[in-house]
Amino acid sequence: MSVLRVGLPVIVAITCLAPSGAALAQGGPNGADGADPAAPMPAAPDGAEIGPAEPEAGEEQDDVVDVEELERRVEILAEELERLRSGEPDREVTIDRARALGLAPSAAATYAQDAGVSIAGYGEMLYENYASSKTDQFDFLRAILYAGYRFNDRFLFNSEIEVEHAKEIFVEFAYVDFLATENIGLRAGMLLIPMGLVNEFHEPTVFIGAERPVTEKSIIPTTWRENGGGIYGAFDKVAFRFYAVNGFNGSAFSSSGVRGGRQKGGKAKANDMAVTGRLDFTPTPGMFFGASFYTGGSGQGDIVVDDRNYGVRTSIFDVHAQVQVRGFDVRALFAQAMLDDTVQLNEVLGLTGSSGVAEKMQGGYLQVGYDLLSQVASTGDVAFTPYIRYEKVDTQAAVAAGFTRSASKDNTYTTFGLELKPIPSIVIKVDHMWVNNPADSGVNQFNVNVGYAF
Repeated sequence: MSVLRVGLPVIVAITCLAPSGAALAQGGPNGADGADPAAPMPAAPDGAEIGPAEPEAGEEQDDVVDVEELERRVEILAEELERLRSGEPDREVTIDRARALGLAPSAAATYAQDAGVSIAGYGEMLYENYASSKTDQFDFLRAILYAGYRFNDRFLFNSEIEVEHAKEIFVEFAYVDFLATENIGLRAGMLLIPMGLVNEFHEPTVFIGAERPVTEKSIIPTTWRENGGGIYGAFDKVAFRFYAVNGFNGSAFSSSGVRGGRQKGGKAKANDMAVTGRLDFTPTPGMFFGASFYTGGSGQGDIVVDDRNYGVRTSIFDVHAQVQVRGFDVRALFAQAMLDDTVQLNEVLGLTGSSGVAEKMQGGYLQVGYDLLSQVASTGDVAFTPYIRYEKVDTQAAVAAGFTRSASKDNTYTTFGLELKPIPSIVIKVDHMWVNNPADSGVNQFNVNVGYAF
């Protein structure tokens, strides 16, 4: 048996585990029954030879078996001590579990810790080539570090610090979790709004496509985060999240959508608050569907006409589904935003005609991919997935009386591409997007994305 450096707990365990018949437990300090080993041996009766007693049948074999079992148990205890010493996590966080927490896999690293610090991250680089006079662009789009700390079984801190475009630093989320029970948690801080298929799950190795879907940039303004708190949980096949957060800043809305209204946690105006929630059902691993919503005021005390303050209530909902089985990856989403008081909002913003903020915005997409190597065992973790996405987005689906819709805001996007994952944590995505609208102003583009997550 190899020499093991173990501490008192293992010594105690060895003592407890040692079999009664083993040599370690035979007799007192002077040998069997405390006899003096230096004492002369008594003469054998009738001249018989004196020597060691012959073991009874099977006794020697039992002792050998007991020692081997002891060695096995000591090895197990030593491995457990080494695991504890190295800080190796013993909490498994599956993809479905991470999704129930509202996090992409790397973002959930803190939940795999017993205690202490966790570090993870992701990044992506994007090349865009436009079929027009628009200047092509090569951008190190994001470099991210997730930093977390698990205080104990109940409390943890988790955060995402982002450097965008190689120079702009943002906090994407930062919150404290209280794990009240195995199924329920409370969360407060800067939170990702729990909507859509990308906003919470925006690591480049998780979503398909060199760029995020337009619906999830204009209608659900990914990455969308606000300050607030709430509750989340998961029971068997059902997961939910419900938060109260500060509302949009409606003064930054435009005819292109609500994206400019995100406050991103920095000195956020909070005259108007909002609530948001999500419910997902996972009938089997790799498949889920659900819905989410957001509603709250966006006026923030700034939309005042004739001495009346208008709240500009903004309500967004979506329905979504994702299926990943036997190499297929199918995703679908529809989202719609409804705004009140747009006449007054546009008046304060000085917007007229076809440049006004709409009363209704909507978009949706269907995306299908298939990993050609998924059924080939010899390729290991390598994945090669052609994909196609069809998407329609109209940020002026309905406008108030006195305003007109712009044909350039009603776009159809058709994207075909290839995704290669040499290992699950690295991805290369190449695609081409065709853009069409009634105004014939769409600009096609070719994209290359290189991403990683750890």
